[in-house]
Amino acid sequence: MSNATVGKHPCPECGGDLQWNAGKQSLACPYCGTIVPWKDSDVGLPGEVQENDLTLALQQHPEDQRGWGEDRREVQCQSCHAISVFVGGKVAQRCEFCGSPSIIDHQAERDAITPQYVLPFKISDGQIRDAIRKWYGSHWFAPNKLKSVALTDTLRGVYLPYWTFDSHVSAEWTAEAGHYYYTTESYRDSQGRSQTKQVRHTRWENASGSLQHFFNDELIPGTAGVHENLLRQVEPFPTLTDLKPYSPEFVRGWTVERYQIDLHKAADLNQQDMQEKTTALCASAIPGDTYRNLNVDANYQGRTFKHVLVPVWLVTYTYGSKNFQVLANGYTGTLAGEYPKSWIKIFFAVLLVLFVIMILMVAGSNN
Repeated sequence: MSNATVGKHPCPECGGDLQWNAGKQSLACPYCGTIVPWKDSDVGLPGEVQENDLTLALQQHPEDQRGWGEDRREVQCQSCHAISVFVGGKVAQRCEFCGSPSIIDHQAERDAITPQYVLPFKISDGQIRDAIRKWYGSHWFAPNKLKSVALTDTLRGVYLPYWTFDSHVSAEWTAEAGHYYYTTESYRDSQGRSQTKQVRHTRWENASGSLQHFFNDELIPGTAGVHENLLRQVEPFPTLTDLKPYSPEFVRGWTVERYQIDLHKAADLNQQDMQEKTTALCASAIPGDTYRNLNVDANYQGRTFKHVLVPVWLVTYTYGSKNFQVLANGYTGTLAGEYPKSWIKIFFAVLLVLFVIMILMVAGSNN
């Protein structure tokens, strides 16, 4: 996508730079409050989602498809190493991902590949605050002080970098398919009495087959700032249906993380994922009850990709000497989080369980 296609949207009333408002699902002026409905045609891009040839991009990505379409400032955290991009807005004084004040300006050798599409925020900060309060309250083993400590931290909206990949796969597989059968065998128990039992055996036979499959929008996160276990819990992001063409209005006033898993690394990770999924698909086609010696010969063709930004709401807080994150999908509201455990509460819970067990044992012995 050429940067020339990315236009600015000034406020029709005061001329200020419009920003995306999640609650109103429209562009809004942060100065006078004017609401302007968003139209995909405003950025001059085709409505159909466009994919890019992966092989060509890995050889040399065009320079006119790099940058953010507007002046920006990049800073890098010296603690977690996340790189944050601020487009047309103020720069945070602390890392948005770990809370560390140790942030410095980041100078890249070249501009990042321009995001082609963005999934705008759909869930407002008010909705997420309510969800987080309920989440905190549902964890009995969390320390009592946790609620006040975590909720005093600022909830932040962040756009995370993702790569999506498509590919056709043709595969041939061979394996040994196992079919279970049972025989009745006699034996003597510890008392010398004759008994019978069913013994399972496996009959093996050769099997083979082929597979045709299309991998559509396989997601590879490019983030270094968000804990991966949380990210996987709040997925998926609807990149197949609800993407918007990238425009600075969507990210102005929000924090954007610059990808640290580049296209080459992401393509390798995607290749590994597809190989694992291809093997699993072939394994599911093997007849019988079990299998062994599965060999898969796969050919991946027509690999394409795109670079997208997806929205998350992030709370980062410190309890004791450890950092914790609470993450919410900014489009669906799905929430996942980390929290410290109160060993006092765990100790008393264990005591309570032991006490109940003791009572039951005493009651059972009296009957």
